[in-house]
Amino acid sequence: MLQVKKDPFHPKPSVTPYFKVAPQMKKPRLFLTKEQGRTILMQFLVMGGILWFCHLLFVNTQANLSARNIASGFGFLAYEAGMPISDALLPYTPADSYGYAFFIGVVNTLYVSAISIVLATLIGVMVGVARVSSNWLVAKLAEIYVEVLRNIPLLLILFFTYGVVLAALPAPRQSLHWGTGLFLNNRGIYFPRLIPETGFFMIPVAFVLGLIAAVILHRKAVDLRRKTGRALPSIRIGLALALGLPLLTSLLLGMPAELNMPVLQGFNFAGGAVIRPEFCALLIGLVLYTAAFIAENVRSGIQSVPRGQLDAAQALGLPNGLIMRRVVLPQALRVTIPATTNDYASLVKNSSLAVAIGYPDMVSVGGTIIGQNDQAIEIIVMWMAVYLFINLIISLAMNGLNARVQLIGR
Repeated sequence: MLQVKKDPFHPKPSVTPYFKVAPQMKKPRLFLTKEQGRTILMQFLVMGGILWFCHLLFVNTQANLSARNIASGFGFLAYEAGMPISDALLPYTPADSYGYAFFIGVVNTLYVSAISIVLATLIGVMVGVARVSSNWLVAKLAEIYVEVLRNIPLLLILFFTYGVVLAALPAPRQSLHWGTGLFLNNRGIYFPRLIPETGFFMIPVAFVLGLIAAVILHRKAVDLRRKTGRALPSIRIGLALALGLPLLTSLLLGMPAELNMPVLQGFNFAGGAVIRPEFCALLIGLVLYTAAFIAENVRSGIQSVPRGQLDAAQALGLPNGLIMRRVVLPQALRVTIPATTNDYASLVKNSSLAVAIGYPDMVSVGGTIIGQNDQAIEIIVMWMAVYLFINLIISLAMNGLNARVQLIGR
């Protein structure tokens, strides 16, 4: 039924309906599409299969342990170890617990890995730069080094270093002698040991303060160079602060330390400090082997820098050494760092080969604990956890460095 209204402004009447047409109802939208639901269902099925497999593995392991009367758990770590550790950085006796013995092995692993990473990086950078050298002899020698060491198993390098090179050193009575108190023989490297006295702790405190001052000075110098173009010798001044401040502190305190010199007594040396051949062989093997891989990373990073960058630097009259340090290597880092991160992680894992030459790292100490207690599963879990933690820390640090050196486009 319609009603006609007269509109004073329009001659034609307007017609308005009594009833309004209801708006068309929209179809309800599903929260997930069929494809998304299928994907989520597959993920749940895969996760359920993984959890079922882990449960089955756990039940089977518990049954096998019970059948062999082996108690599970980590309570054995509190028992007395009764095992000697020949090369311990921290004070240790066989009367200490298994947990502390395993901790000594972890410290040894971290110690040799940290030193190896630093030395392998230095050698790898030098060899990588030599690979792209214009000198034919230098480039070929670097290429031979890389190709030989990359294609030899690390275990063979360790056996050769420990069983051939270091074993050929003279006996303690015929030790090679340099300077005062430095001896080299097939038992290790003997050198004077520093015994702290009252007030000695001020020297490392002064060294830390010098490092902090050097870092602050370097940052100020970088900001000054960016703003004004003036360059300050921040590296030399920083080294003077880091080394001169503790030296000045020791002079002011009257050298609060005593040197314990190694002395030949019978068939071996007594006193002083020693770096044993097992540690030397492991360090040499890890450094030389990993440096070959890092050198290839550096070479590929250098060759990834556009040729125009080199031409521009040479057009400015910069010397080749400065071009390599300030132009090429900073840009090569964005290619070098990701691959080098894998090499650092591999170095830490390769340190487990120390068990082959008798260095008491984490794997060697853990293997001895397994032989005494049959707690293989617990020790393997501890190995996995420590290696995972170390490599995650390395990855986080290298990823942060990689983010800082990446080129940011507009």
